[in-house]
Amino acid sequence: MKENVLQSYLHKDLLEAGCDEAGRGCLAGPVCAAAVILPPEFYHPLLNDSKQMTKKHRDELREIIEKEAISWFVALVSPKEIDKLNILRASIKAMHRALDGLITIPEFILVDGNKFHPYKNIPHQCVVKGDATFTTIAAASVLAKTHRDDYMCKLSLKYPEYEWNKNVGYPTEKHRAAIVRYGITPQHRKSFRLINEQLELF
Repeated sequence: MKENVLQSYLHKDLLEAGCDEAGRGCLAGPVCAAAVILPPEFYHPLLNDSKQMTKKHRDELREIIEKEAISWFVALVSPKEIDKLNILRASIKAMHRALDGLITIPEFILVDGNKFHPYKNIPHQCVVKGDATFTTIAAASVLAKTHRDDYMCKLSLKYPEYEWNKNVGYPTEKHRAAIVRYGITPQHRKSFRLINEQLELF
């Protein structure tokens, strides 16, 4: 895998937390967010946007990040809350919850993407493709992705028909077909378009 060179921080003299979410485009399950504060000297050659990493590497990095981080926390927002808030607001709420869980209070927040609501009185910066730019955001993307995938695999034991152990809630053809055949579960997001027109014909 090609090594990605990430920036350790935006402000050298501030304690920065990186935030990212996972599961925004899923049909089922929560949206998950992580907040991570890393030592400025933290480095790992495999760390990258979690979507660009293999599952094996994500799992390896998760252990390292959780061990070496100054502080980290992962938070969920449920499908019911997503339906009530909309997915953008739910994603931001998940990030706020993750920041609430940090033992160490950051002095600056780096957020993946281009939308965020101010958190308390802490300044922040949104960074498009931030998970491929800053170490702390990349680390947050790894924790959010791995924790959510594990959560969906556990839910799959209760709802095996939807194959969440494989698709982790994303809109695959088999997932949509299972919704047509078995209906929806309490874990499905009712505000999302759960089936497509072709499947509606059957």
